[in-house]
Amino acid sequence: MADLGEGSSVIETPQRSLAAAGSKESTQLDGLNMDKSNSKSAVALVDSSSNKLGTEQGGIGTRTEKVGAAEEEKDESKDGFNRAEMYTDPLVGSVGLYERHVFLCYKDALSWPPHVEAADFDRLPRHLVAALRARKNDMPKKFLQTKLTICEGRDGSGSSNGDILIFPEMLKYGGLTHFDVDSFVEDVLVKGKHWIAGKPEHLTGSHIFVCAHANRDARCGYCGPLLIEKFKEEITKHSLDNEVFVRACSHVGGHKYAGNIIIYSPQGGAIAGHWYGYVTPNDVADLLEQHIGKGEIVERLWRGQMSLTEEEQKLAQNSRSQLEQCAGCMCGQSQDCSALEFPSNVLFEGDDNGKFAKADLEKVGQNGEQASEDKDSTSRTLKVEISPSRGGCRRNLASRLFETWELEDTIVATALIGAAVSVGLAYHFYRTSS
Repeated sequence: MADLGEGSSVIETPQRSLAAAGSKESTQLDGLNMDKSNSKSAVALVDSSSNKLGTEQGGIGTRTEKVGAAEEEKDESKDGFNRAEMYTDPLVGSVGLYERHVFLCYKDALSWPPHVEAADFDRLPRHLVAALRARKNDMPKKFLQTKLTICEGRDGSGSSNGDILIFPEMLKYGGLTHFDVDSFVEDVLVKGKHWIAGKPEHLTGSHIFVCAHANRDARCGYCGPLLIEKFKEEITKHSLDNEVFVRACSHVGGHKYAGNIIIYSPQGGAIAGHWYGYVTPNDVADLLEQHIGKGEIVERLWRGQMSLTEEEQKLAQNSRSQLEQCAGCMCGQSQDCSALEFPSNVLFEGDDNGKFAKADLEKVGQNGEQASEDKDSTSRTLKVEISPSRGGCRRNLASRLFETWELEDTIVATALIGAAVSVGLAYHFYRTSS
């Protein structure tokens, strides 16, 4: 099932239901199904009948009115980074399962109504949402959970109105209009082919999406723009403008976790989509240095990631925590790595000092059983990355050998060395005397 939302088209969001064609749908719409009470300040933009792409005005007066209303409602203690609810709820496992993320680049955050599929909004977003819903059961099996989100499509964002970004494929298609929606969904998202109307561009670098959907939630509207400003400042400061790209996006779920961000970046040869919550401007440098620079998860802010269920997200973090303990045993701790229990469906990755071979993994099943015999293990593989700087359990082998070295071993080794020296000397005298 495709999860179609103002930024996400994931599925199975129990707390939200969507009335479509007289029946409920469990499709997750990134902020498309929000309570009307939260959209008090929203002023719906009515597109002109021509609805040309790139027409950003919903009426100058209307836009000014909306900005004024948003400013009036800003309350740092209620909506900002110091609000009472910050850090009160657990983050891990708060991301619904999805396998592919499609972003429609369209206008700017202040132009997005609470629900982009609303009848009074522009035709391109509405048609794309409708097409994805209609074809959700025709998607390839591995992409049944497809998330749709809106992101900036203005000058300065690196994209134009109508551009489509697709992750994890890291593809960009340009110039989609409401006339092309059906052919695009058919060719690219259903059949998995290149779009007949245009060739894709391969994306490079890391891509950061920050929820700044003010008309959906005041917290995202307050925190998002400040985070984007800080990210851009740090990116420029470290000369990363051609490597790291940041954009505002529509609601992705979890208003209470604002600031909410998603990072798509290469990790271990694959593109991983990681979600972070309760992010403040003070965390931006850590995310750039640790997550993007070193490929390490910032655990205290991590919500989850693409392709994992809620339970698998919790398992993944728990496994990383156990690996941290394991790596610590070569720093003087007496932790026995062989005693640690890892889920049998976890694949460990790291550098030459910390890589677990597949054969090694099979020996470390849940509760000490063989992984192949663990009937409770799922068919999904969790990939838990080990930071190269932290090493791994393999290096602990030497320390365990020294711990088991007995006095008798020392005596035997000394005797063998002495015998070898005696033989060498005897041979030397034999040669010289002859």
